Amino acid sequence: MHRSRLSALLIDTPNSQAAVSAAFWSAALGVPVHSPPGEPQFNTLSNSVPDLVTAAEQSIDGEARYHVDIETNDVSAEVARLIKLGAVEGASWQGCHTLRVPGGHLLCVIPIHSDRETFTNLAHIWP
Repeated sequence: MHRSRLSALLIDTPNSQAAVSAAFWSAALGVPVHSPPGEPQFNTLSNSVPDLVTAAEQSIDGEARYHVDIETNDVSAEVARLIKLGAVEGASWQGCHTLRVPGGHLLCVIPIHSDRETFTNLAHIWP
């Protein structure tokens, strides 16, 4: 038995547009933007979406897109569950697994990033 929940919305932006995109989203949502220590590719838009760990602008080497993160207390079990539902695993990096879901969208499965109380209160329990 494991738990999981939708935890983040990421705005993936080509590297050359990352700074202007972060400034736009900060102003559009009325929230400050900052880069977490050691993760300069992310610009966190704190408190922009209640109950999500974060909404963030991410600098990437590709086309603009959106993707979501699901946080879980058992990454392997959650990846297996989502693959059974039709997702296809693409890559794995630092404990994060990237899946391509039916419809073509990207989804990352990550270890718990929210505080334990939020995760416990909001995560769905899977058999």
